[in-house]
Amino acid sequence: MNFFRGVMGGQAAGPQPSGADTIQKLCDRVASSTLLEDRRDAVRALKSLSKKYRMEVGVQAMDHLINILQTDRSDSEILGYALDTLYNIICNDEEEEQDESEDEASQKQADDLGAKFTEAFIQNGEHITLLLTLLEEFDFHVRWPGVKLLTALLKSQCVQVQSVILVSPMGVSRLMDLLADSREVIRNDGLLLLQQLTKGNAAIQKIVAFENAFERLLDIITEEGSSDGGIVVEDCLLLLLNLLKNNSSNQNFFKEGSFIQRMRPWFEVGDDNSGWSAQKVTNLHLMLQLVRVMVSPVNSPGATASCQKSMFQCGLLQQLCTILMATGVPADILTETINTVSEVIRGSQVNQDYFASVNAPSNPPRPAIVVLLLSMVSEKQPFVLRCAVLYCFQCFLYKNQKGQGEIVATLLPSTIDTNSVSAGQLLCGGLFSVDSLSNWCAAVALAHALQDNLIQKEQLLRVQLATSLGKPPVSLLQQCTNILSQGSKVQTRVGLLMLLCTWINNCPIAVTHFLHNQENVPFLTAQISENLGEDERLVQGLCALLLGICIYYNDNSLENYTKEKLKQLIEKRIGKENFVEKLSFITKHELYSRAGQKPQPVFLSPEQMLFDHEFTKLVKELEGVITKAVHKSSEEEKKEEEVKKTLEQHDNIVTQYKELIREQDAKIQEMKEQVATITTQNEEMQTTVAQQLSQIQQHKDQYNILKLKLGKDNQSQANPPQGDGSHVNGIQMEEVSQLREEIEELRNQHALLQTQLSDKEVLIETLRSEGSEPVEGAPAGPDNTELLKELELLRSQVQTQTAEISQLKTENQDLLKRVETGSIDAASSGDASVDASNVAELESRLAAQTSEMERLKEEVRGLTQGRAQLEHQEASATSSVAILETEKTKLQTALQESKKEQDDLLMLLADQDQKILNLKQRLKDLGQTVEDEDDLDTMRDQTDEDEEEDEDED
Repeated sequence: MNFFRGVMGGQAAGPQPSGADTIQKLCDRVASSTLLEDRRDAVRALKSLSKKYRMEVGVQAMDHLINILQTDRSDSEILGYALDTLYNIICNDEEEEQDESEDEASQKQADDLGAKFTEAFIQNGEHITLLLTLLEEFDFHVRWPGVKLLTALLKSQCVQVQSVILVSPMGVSRLMDLLADSREVIRNDGLLLLQQLTKGNAAIQKIVAFENAFERLLDIITEEGSSDGGIVVEDCLLLLLNLLKNNSSNQNFFKEGSFIQRMRPWFEVGDDNSGWSAQKVTNLHLMLQLVRVMVSPVNSPGATASCQKSMFQCGLLQQLCTILMATGVPADILTETINTVSEVIRGSQVNQDYFASVNAPSNPPRPAIVVLLLSMVSEKQPFVLRCAVLYCFQCFLYKNQKGQGEIVATLLPSTIDTNSVSAGQLLCGGLFSVDSLSNWCAAVALAHALQDNLIQKEQLLRVQLATSLGKPPVSLLQQCTNILSQGSKVQTRVGLLMLLCTWINNCPIAVTHFLHNQENVPFLTAQISENLGEDERLVQGLCALLLGICIYYNDNSLENYTKEKLKQLIEKRIGKENFVEKLSFITKHELYSRAGQKPQPVFLSPEQMLFDHEFTKLVKELEGVITKAVHKSSEEEKKEEEVKKTLEQHDNIVTQYKELIREQDAKIQEMKEQVATITTQNEEMQTTVAQQLSQIQQHKDQYNILKLKLGKDNQSQANPPQGDGSHVNGIQMEEVSQLREEIEELRNQHALLQTQLSDKEVLIETLRSEGSEPVEGAPAGPDNTELLKELELLRSQVQTQTAEISQLKTENQDLLKRVETGSIDAASSGDASVDASNVAELESRLAAQTSEMERLKEEVRGLTQGRAQLEHQEASATSSVAILETEKTKLQTALQESKKEQDDLLMLLADQDQKILNLKQRLKDLGQTVEDEDDLDTMRDQTDEDEEEDEDED
């Protein structure tokens, strides 16, 4: 133990050993000691020497320390010492703190030393796996040093360590468990570890995200106080940025998990915005960056649109606009908020419409757009803030033709409001101010109001500007060219040239207006042909672009400036090759490529503010076509125009054929649907036919069975079985029942007819009583007497008909009783002769009924003739008997109804005759002999004689 006391600082006699010798002896003790306490003390000593003798400990003790981690798993204390020692020799933080005064060479050497030790440690992938296994230990002295060591390894050799962890079973899951540790030190260092682990590795980012990282991190942010939280909130936000930035899968998972809605409370700031701490500014800045990551223009359009919609629906955009219009917000937070709002509304019509409706809390209220434009054209505002406002205005107008129309409308004479400042007035003011940066920003903003909008380009031609008192107003287009010719700053001219190129692009009317000014073309050719300095070459290139657009979109409406004449002018004054060279200088400019990288204008200084992102797209689109247009001859242009016309004709023909094919496809589809419907109906009908055929076959089988049964019954008539009353003389009981029902129906019809005839009798009696009364002022002449006689005759005829019908009803009732009595007797006795006589009597009664019906028909015909006579007599009556004519009309109506009812009765009688014939035919079919009416009378007389003989015998 004296040895260890010497190492730990005790006094010993003799010369002191060197650091390397001491470390060597400690390493030997670690390797050879059998007692755990000796090994623990030796590792503790190595830990104390590892900071001062970093290289010696790393070279000599690393393998022994790794062996300790593998063999002494049961002792947490020695594991903690070993992990701390490895951390000291790998990590460069301590070295940086102690060697702040060292030069860069020494610092680089220390970094290289840590990288070498890291490479030696991770050379065997099992060492990382061993370290991940140790992180499962709950003991604080093991878990915390293990987290710090793994973080140091990731900082030094991130890619290599990531690859080992990625293939390690449950490697990422073990690290995610650190976020659930109740000890804040371990949880916070776990956040730092996951930050290093997720840097630039999409696969690990996905695994971490699907290990419920978003839920845990958002919970920690809420627990720590959101934007008012400390450094832990910052670490969580940095980790979230790592997981979401440039990772579309995690962004979609974040959106689908409804985590965007949980971001809204972060931006709830109070009315009192004084005293923003540095940590709060940092946290809110990261939160805004997190929102921008979700709606970044580099993301896929579909994913961005979906996130924008969610942010509007959950109120996040509204909360951001509240911060935007609040007072007391730090400048950097306000700038980042403007950039965030810009990307949330970019390309989203709903969000853009909402932003247009936002008003600043001023008196009177002003639109937020106007307030922001005030900041953009003000020289007093910070440069980054003015760039952010320009970006916001660009995003507001991006794919927003409605917003473009509203901005241009504020410049038109009919909509200018002199009582308030509009966006158009601010843009014009900035366009013609003495500040070149304001000129450039206003020109670019106005160009975005015309981007891909032909209507607004034509509307802007109407704008007139008052230059000074006593002078006529000039157009906005002419004023821009006037400022160009005055030789202002390069930044101003570049902005104006970009505005003019955007304005007249794809707008022949604007080209004509531009060429109509006789000074514009000479000015452009003079600018392009001069040999100027490096700074002016960009202006020359833009002038060449403007002149090339005048050629390409020229409709030849001006005789002096047709396409051909402009090309001849270029060839004579400039030269085609020189023109193309000046045009190509635009794309070769350093700032051109930088501006084309992303939509947001990011410049280090105001002097670098030359190109706009959308303008770079326009240049890329037009450079090639303008070059071809300048080199083409007139014959080639004619041929090209002919080819274009031919192609247009072909396109029209193809379009017609497409429409025809589309119509035919629709008809074919409709016919297919009809065929399907008809097929379905056919199948249903076939099914129905099959069912009906089956039913017919069943009926046939039943008929055959009944026929066989009837044949057996006919054979057994000579010796009928007692008590079998199922048929009467071969007539089935069902048929007798049917006959009874028909007779009952006939009786009901007769009763109805009797009722109707009674009504007629009452009507005739009424007519008679009214006709017998003398009419005041009317003579009782012979015509009235004859009419009364006719009415009396008609009444007697109706009474006779009523009596006959009553008699017929009585006979029908007797006949029904006889039929019922005959069927009962036949069923009880089985006497076939009685059955035959009953049937004969039934037929006789039916025949008598038929004759009575015939006689009734004759009487009805007589009534009809009488009615005709009455109508003739009524027609010859004079006007003196007007009341009788009225009554006659009533009588005619009643008689017509009676005729209709009698006709119906005739139809019923005809139907009854047919039914009687059918019954006779059925009797014949059943084998019964049906006799004629004469035979029936003879049989009836014979029956009467037999009955008289029976009475005599009695």
